[in-house]
Amino acid sequence: MSLYPPQPWNLTADARVSIWRVPVADLPEVAAEPLVIAGHASVFTAWIDYTPPGQMAYHELLAAVSIKARRVSCSITEIWVDSEASLAGGRELWAIPKDLATLDFTGGRTFTATAATADDWIATAAFRRRAGLPVRLPTSFEVVQERDGLLRTPVGAKVSPRPASADWSFNPEGPLGYLAGRRPVASLELPKSELRFGA
Repeated sequence: MSLYPPQPWNLTADARVSIWRVPVADLPEVAAEPLVIAGHASVFTAWIDYTPPGQMAYHELLAAVSIKARRVSCSITEIWVDSEASLAGGRELWAIPKDLATLDFTGGRTFTATAATADDWIATAAFRRRAGLPVRLPTSFEVVQERDGLLRTPVGAKVSPRPASADWSFNPEGPLGYLAGRRPVASLELPKSELRFGA
C-alpha cells in the first residue's frame, strides 16, 4: 500500500507567500529557463499549512522560480516538509525534490514560522496581515521539474489573497542563503486555499 494518495491531491492550505527579485547570477540551479526581466528572476517562497478537510495534513516551506513557458509556470528549487507521505509522493509522482525538516508554525495576529534540519536552521519568518478586501479567485499554473526531460504538473486553486508584510531571516550558509539580506518586493496571506495538485 502506498504512503500517499494517487494524484490529483485535493488539499486545503493556509499559505504565506513572499516574492523576491533575484539577479540571475545568484539563482540556484533551475530545471528550466528562468523568466528574466532586466537581469532578474522572480523567486517565490512560501510557508504552507495543509489542513483538513484536505486529503493530507502537514507543513511545508518551499522556494520556486518563475520560468519561461506558454502559461504561468514555476520550478521548485528547494522544499521541505514534515511528512514522510508528502515527501514520497512529491518525489515519486512529480519529481519535486522534497526533504524532511522540523517546521514550527504559530498563528494569531502575527504568524511566525521556523524551519530546521537535523544539521542546521534554514529560515524564520513573521507575517502580519495588512488591510484589504478578501476576494475569492480561481487560478491555475504548472510546476515544472526535471525527470528525463521536463515533467509538467498542472495545479488548480481557489485563493483569497490578502496583502501582508513579512520579515524573513535566512541562514546565509544554508540552501536559501542566496536570499539572505534581501527584502521581498511583496508578501501575501492566502487563507483557506483550495488546491488540486496533479493530473
